[in-house]
Amino acid sequence: MSLKARITDDMKAAMRAKETDRLGTIRLLQAAMKQKEVDERVELDDAAIVGIVDKLIKQRKDSVAAFTTAGRQDLADKESAEIEVLKAYLPARMSEAEIAQAVNAIVAELGASGPGDMGKVMGAVKAQLAGKADMGQVSAAVKAALSR
Repeated sequence: MSLKARITDDMKAAMRAKETDRLGTIRLLQAAMKQKEVDERVELDDAAIVGIVDKLIKQRKDSVAAFTTAGRQDLADKESAEIEVLKAYLPARMSEAEIAQAVNAIVAELGASGPGDMGKVMGAVKAQLAGKADMGQVSAAVKAALSR
C-alpha cells in the first residue's frame, strides 16, 4: 500500500473513531500534499510525501520551542501531539552510529577535508540519506567528520 493510500485510510479511521485531534493533523498533511501536487502538477510518490512530513515535523518542532519560551505549554503540547501523529508516516530512522558511518564513507569517497567542503558533502549526503535520517543529526555528523 502506498503512503498516500495509508494516510487516506488513517483519515477515514480517525473520522470513524471521532479522534478530532488526529483527524485534524492528518487533514493538514493531506492539504500540504495536495498543495504540492497542484503547485508542481505532479503525482507525489512516497519519497516526496516523506519530505512533506519531515517539513511539517520541523515546523511543529520550531513551534514547540517558541510556545515553550513564551510560556504557552498548552499550545506546545498540542504541537507535540501533532508531531507524534506525523512521525507514524516516516520510515524507520537511522541511528547516530549509522549516520556517522554513512557520512564518513561519503567524506572519504569525495576526498573532502575541512569546513570548506561542507556544501559539497551535504549535497551528496542529502541525496543518499533523504527521508532515512534526521537532517539535523546528519549536519552535525558532517561537521564532526570535516573538523577532524
